[in-house]
Amino acid sequence: MIRYVEGDILLSKAQVIAHGIAPQDHFDSGLALALRERWPSMVRDYRHAAHSDALEPGSIWVWSGVDADGGTRCIANLLTQGMQGSGRGARPAKATLENVGHCLKELARYLRSERVSSVALPCLATGVGGLDWKEVKPLLERYLGDLGIAVVVYEVYRKGVAAAE
Repeated sequence: MIRYVEGDILLSKAQVIAHGIAPQDHFDSGLALALRERWPSMVRDYRHAAHSDALEPGSIWVWSGVDADGGTRCIANLLTQGMQGSGRGARPAKATLENVGHCLKELARYLRSERVSSVALPCLATGVGGLDWKEVKPLLERYLGDLGIAVVVYEVYRKGVAAAE
């Protein structure tokens, strides 16, 4: 079941938080920046993984670590964007609907295989990713709508406000 809410996704009680990034993301804006500030070890682990394996657009990279309150937190990084340029000057490109679809399909597979009970997402790939939510929302509903778990989509960001999940 998909539930659309307003609030701060960082306060979500969902078992997994998912968000969109690029293969060589700098985690320097939006939700990615907030995640980097809260879980800097995730970004270090991601950078190590990106250097070890060629992370490709359309795939996911999942990280689990310890939250500030001592609990475990799982973050699914969805590679919805590619890169433009190369080397140190490379920057995230805009997301594509094709990449979003592949990521959501892989996320659904992961959630099933790990028996995850809930997942929280923002309006995926609509910030830095540059896509229109009206085009992304049907993909989200197609791939995550029939999972039989709580899927919480944060349509409106409200800093410091816990959503009614």
